[in-house]
Amino acid sequence: MGLINLFNKNKDKNENLEQGLQKTRESVFSKISRAVIGKSKVDDEVLDKLEEVLISSDVGVETTLRIIERIEKRVARDKYVNTNELNNILKEEIAALLSENNTEVFSDFTGELPAKPYVIMVVGVNGVGKTTTIGKLAYQFKQAGKKVYLGAADTFRAAAIEQLVVWGQRAGVPVIKQQMGSDPASVAFDTLSSAKANDADVVIIDTAGRLHNKVNLMNELSKIKNVMKKIIPDAPHEVLLVLDASTGQNAFEQAKQFTKATDVNALAITKLDGTAKGGVVIGISDQFKIPVKYIGLGEGVDNLQLFDKNAFVESLFE
Repeated sequence: MGLINLFNKNKDKNENLEQGLQKTRESVFSKISRAVIGKSKVDDEVLDKLEEVLISSDVGVETTLRIIERIEKRVARDKYVNTNELNNILKEEIAALLSENNTEVFSDFTGELPAKPYVIMVVGVNGVGKTTTIGKLAYQFKQAGKKVYLGAADTFRAAAIEQLVVWGQRAGVPVIKQQMGSDPASVAFDTLSSAKANDADVVIIDTAGRLHNKVNLMNELSKIKNVMKKIIPDAPHEVLLVLDASTGQNAFEQAKQFTKATDVNALAITKLDGTAKGGVVIGISDQFKIPVKYIGLGEGVDNLQLFDKNAFVESLFE
């Protein structure tokens, strides 16, 4: 029975992924089809057009050039590459690229975590789905039998605190909060203290999406981290940057700013189901050398998935 449930779960997950990437897949395929029309072999002209396709799909210039360079080497080595083989070659090279930049952390939410409590500090600008991602993570961990605590350390917006409380109720997990305008580091301190005292498995801390300037943002995030270490010396174990796939190139800029502000070691890419810009997953992973850990494929609480690079590439080129 367990094997049947696991099979059905994986099947549902793959179907969600294929549906979620539909807009990106259709966009990329239609552009590639136009690029190779009337051509029987991959030559310089096809590669130039393919370069345009990848850049326009928000893969990013640097990553696109790396992919094209890899394909050029294969064409030079094999002398003659049929255009019918281009999709498979592209799939293989993108998979290889993602493999270089992603390490498997855990395969599902039921897996054993590397620390207890496992502390996740979530960063990202307002509007990318940060609080929603936290709520979905809390739900997934809770469903997997983990004891979860949330900390509302984005005290600059009353709406952020209220939204996190709603998600906490939905997921059935406690939310530690203070009044709007309170010291965010104080909220983080209270959250970790409560979580540790109550033998929690996972702690997820929300943070402000935007402060007055980059220096303030950097100082605030550093302060929160330093206060966490007073309770749990190696916290936070995960600094998760949430990015909205639909913003395309703007997501690259956000990644640049937040990786300067703090030690981001995991990415969550949201709203993939509503955009044709799914190429940002490939580009951001490649350029920042930070593993994509979670992807958002819809509004439902179970539409946040652990990122499987092989399944992602397969679904993209299905």
